[in-house]
Amino acid sequence: MRMKRIVFLDYVRVFACFLVMLVHACECYYGGPGSTMDNPLSMVETEADRFWVSLYDGFSRMAVPLFMIVSAFLLVPMKEGQGAGKFYKKRALRILPPFFIFMILYCTVPFFTNEIDGETSAHFLSRLFLNFPDTAGHLWFIYPLIGLYLFIPIISPWLAKVSAKEERFFIILFAVSTCIPYLNRFSGDVWGQCFWNQFHTLWYFSGYLGYLVVAHYIRVHLDWSREKRLVVGSIMTVVGAVWTILSFYLQAEPGLVISTPVLEIGWSFCTVNVLILTAGAFLLFTCIKKEQTPRLILQLSELSYGMYLMHIFWLGLWAGLFKGEMELPTGLAIPVMAVATFVSCWVSTLLISYLPGGKWVVGTSSMAFSKFLPQVRGGVQRGS
Repeated sequence: MRMKRIVFLDYVRVFACFLVMLVHACECYYGGPGSTMDNPLSMVETEADRFWVSLYDGFSRMAVPLFMIVSAFLLVPMKEGQGAGKFYKKRALRILPPFFIFMILYCTVPFFTNEIDGETSAHFLSRLFLNFPDTAGHLWFIYPLIGLYLFIPIISPWLAKVSAKEERFFIILFAVSTCIPYLNRFSGDVWGQCFWNQFHTLWYFSGYLGYLVVAHYIRVHLDWSREKRLVVGSIMTVVGAVWTILSFYLQAEPGLVISTPVLEIGWSFCTVNVLILTAGAFLLFTCIKKEQTPRLILQLSELSYGMYLMHIFWLGLWAGLFKGEMELPTGLAIPVMAVATFVSCWVSTLLISYLPGGKWVVGTSSMAFSKFLPQVRGGVQRGS
């Protein structure tokens, strides 16, 4: 029997996918002169760039944690009787073939478009099993996602029997750990940190694992009414968004070159303000009460992984048009670039999904959802 899908998670996936593209559209407006992966530098040129980048990008920083929460909401704890081997195999077949295909594309396509030389392309290919190429910085996300998948069989037995009180204790420690980037900025090393030890006291409660536990707690233990979720979620979203936006705006003086990690301190995904923003937004999405996911949203949700993988290719094209040739005002150019990229990725991923073996490129096939769409009564399924 097909399990009922969780409708609101389809909306979360589509929303988060678009926000990722909005984030990267914003990055076209604050790259600093001479910036490299080893020495990232940022600079906004005008007051308009400062305002709109802060607004759009700051609000969109919930995108990655939302993706993490969706995965955790669906997959933890593992279904009873499902072994780690079966779980790993299913996850690997879903994400790794498209991931490596696009890794190769990002190593080679820029060579044929004269963006990198042959030596650089060969260097990127030689490191294929070590890290993502400089031309595909967005693929960093896959590595912590794989790490979460590897850990799910280990943490699932605890989550299956943990009490709400014990889980809240973990979440509190996770929340405190998200304050450490600010403590490091203003107080230096804390709680055992030093140049030979990065593992502070709360290290084992930190990182994206915290979002996994937050997702499980919301699904299993949070019994708030829809009205309370709306109120609390709205407050948290506003507070988290304002904090995240201001963290960039107050530092980004036009014409000032600043280290990107310094400028983006409040934009790190495991900071307390992004945690508040993400949790608030997710609570708002849980208020969606529909029996069935609209056909378009469901299709976009199914295609979101492939859209994410390819979007940098399309973004460069649209940035050259709307920021370069047409010189649209920043406040208009950023969302237009993001929307154009989103639509282009949707159409491209859909077309690829119809090709033989298309699922190995974009993570799903037309067969998978063309048969599925007419009969679905719900949204994203548990365990999918």
